[in-house]
Amino acid sequence: MPNPTVTSASAPNLVADTICRTAELGLSIDNAADAGEVTHLFCHPTAIDAACPGCHEVGTLRDHVERRLTDLPIVGHPCVLHVSVPRYACDNPRCQGSIFRAGLPRAAGRKQSVTRRVTRWILQRMAIDNMSVKACARALGIGWDKTNDLAVAACRHLAYGDPNRLKHVRVLGVDEHKWKHVRGDGSPGFVTVICDLTGVVNGTGPARLLDMVPGRSADALGDWLADRDQNFRDTVKITTMDGFTGYATAAEKHLAHARTVMDPFHVVHLAAGKLDDCRRRVQNDTLGHRGRKGDPLYGIRRTMLTRISLVTPKRGERLDEVLTADEHVAVQVTWRYYQEMIAAYGEDQPREGKKRMFKVMKALDKKVPDELKELRSLGRTLNKRRKDILAFFDTRASNGPVEALNGRLEHLRGIALGFRNKANYILRSLIHSGGLRGAINAL
Repeated sequence: MPNPTVTSASAPNLVADTICRTAELGLSIDNAADAGEVTHLFCHPTAIDAACPGCHEVGTLRDHVERRLTDLPIVGHPCVLHVSVPRYACDNPRCQGSIFRAGLPRAAGRKQSVTRRVTRWILQRMAIDNMSVKACARALGIGWDKTNDLAVAACRHLAYGDPNRLKHVRVLGVDEHKWKHVRGDGSPGFVTVICDLTGVVNGTGPARLLDMVPGRSADALGDWLADRDQNFRDTVKITTMDGFTGYATAAEKHLAHARTVMDPFHVVHLAAGKLDDCRRRVQNDTLGHRGRKGDPLYGIRRTMLTRISLVTPKRGERLDEVLTADEHVAVQVTWRYYQEMIAAYGEDQPREGKKRMFKVMKALDKKVPDELKELRSLGRTLNKRRKDILAFFDTRASNGPVEALNGRLEHLRGIALGFRNKANYILRSLIHSGGLRGAINAL
């Protein structure tokens, strides 16, 4: 310890104990030392466990030894506790142990080098303040590996050791997430994200990340649902997802009683893709090349994808001029159906929106001219998922909150500069998403 400055303290030092809150650890401060970047506190225990770890009998006092524990930072500097711990001799002849150190049940577990509240502090900083492991380790004055091990072990216990965490889940959101952008190592770069959207639909709270499953397939979601108990599956009444049929297949198999909802964003995005395909095809048919600056259809490509009520008068005139041209009839018809789908989702009354969407599906289910092949393809998809698409207007449940959580996970990968271990990434995601915030605060 380089040139420490030691300050004597009264016994008991109530001021120091109150400021550093050592009473909750069962410790009382005797002295303190300022060693530059690290603050050292010299303490004696007020609560100990004098029972032998082997036979649980109380031993005979032998001497005292010093135990060093890392505690919470003090005014931005790492803090180390030097605790004078009694050492006992075991008087039980049948016990294999002879000498043992008294336990500090309120301060730290046996063989631990950090206090119990350090783990809670790490999880809170990561979950609430979005701090990285490196920042937490620097604040505590310990290594990155030690900090990460504490966070991951505690998160694993909170996520998978609490049987009440999966109770009362009525609305389940499912989406895929790309966690790894490295090619060639053979491991899947996608995970299936499973969220609880009950609070969002009921207006009682945010979405909660429940779990992340390696892979993106019907089996990935199906196996996770199969591992849950029957009570959980019976409680789920609504499942939201994108247009991936694998998730719909898994939900139909394991949650047959629940309503599957295809997210509005993905429905409109599907129609937008068909509109773009139609524009490109007509562009090639009429001009013989891909879109270039100055081409009529290429010039309105973004305006076509904008809700008509948000288009400026000047752009609206240009849009009308191009789409009413005889050679652009196919694009015009596809664009009108696209706008009608947007209008259906924009209706204030869900019943009216459901009627408008149903009319679109019914119209596209009839014989569509061969010249409108993009609309024919769109109609087949919409009618195949008709039940799932119309369910939104009855439940008002969407996958938007799941997409928002995906954005948080992208931020996590950024502050961590990427991940190589999938298991650690999943557990760190559970912390970062805020889904364990209540359990963390209760530690």
